[in-house]
Amino acid sequence: MSAPAYTVRKVGAANTLEHRLFIEKDGVPVSPFHDIPLYANEQQTVVNMIVEVPRWTNAKLEITKEETLNPIKQDVKKGKLRYVRNCFPHHGYIWNYGAIPQTWEDPNVEHPDTLAAGDNDPLDVCEIGWQVSYPGEVKQVKVLGVMALLDEGETDWKIIAIDVRDPLAPKLNDIEDVETYLPGLLRATNEWFRIYKMPDGKPENHFAFSGEVRNKKYANEVIKETAEAWKKLISGKTEPKGISLVNVTLKDTADYKVASEVEVPAADNLADLPVDSSIDKWFFLAGSN
Repeated sequence: MSAPAYTVRKVGAANTLEHRLFIEKDGVPVSPFHDIPLYANEQQTVVNMIVEVPRWTNAKLEITKEETLNPIKQDVKKGKLRYVRNCFPHHGYIWNYGAIPQTWEDPNVEHPDTLAAGDNDPLDVCEIGWQVSYPGEVKQVKVLGVMALLDEGETDWKIIAIDVRDPLAPKLNDIEDVETYLPGLLRATNEWFRIYKMPDGKPENHFAFSGEVRNKKYANEVIKETAEAWKKLISGKTEPKGISLVNVTLKDTADYKVASEVEVPAADNLADLPVDSSIDKWFFLAGSN
């Protein structure tokens, strides 16, 4: 499968408030939320993923819903950049972490299985292949299953997937195959999401389904549901509540703009600023197994 020519335009130095990563297709800035297709093939068996956080890193990078063309930036809390803590035995994020385009977890709709509304974000995805990605990379992934994190009263789905180019991809066809070939990874994933906020004084997170990982069929249903929610959002049938819907490919939407009319800062490719050494600290938590 030949991937489209997606590249990254870097604006501002990493580890600063000004840092932005704009996604480009063939040199033209696009929205990773709205312009990159959900599916990467006609059979709809492979989905696109925008990598926000590479494995083993700590900076909490994410698609910015409120800014034009939804660049990736580092999350900020109380004026400070956010980094996830290293919760023993984990270091940073333990998979390539990102989002599935053209999906949206509607905060106005309670899911019948989780009894909680969506978290107002695109679907999250944990890519479990061996290769460490880079922020802004657009991967084609194979869906294997899904976890339902209940994060501060909201449904926050976590799709489990693998890069189609990974050597293990042909052997991983449903969620039970993950335990066969990558024993312990699903258990570690559950633990990571349960405890990762605890060093900052927050309580342990919880999952729907008693932490059980649902299979590929269920995961694909979640993807379809959130894709329908996104279609209502982008078409104006749902109130966006601050989400920028500006796009450069969906001509039948109210927020479509010709790419040349959208102002995007020029790339400056500044060197990354160093991260404070406190980010390397390991936390030993009673909630971990």
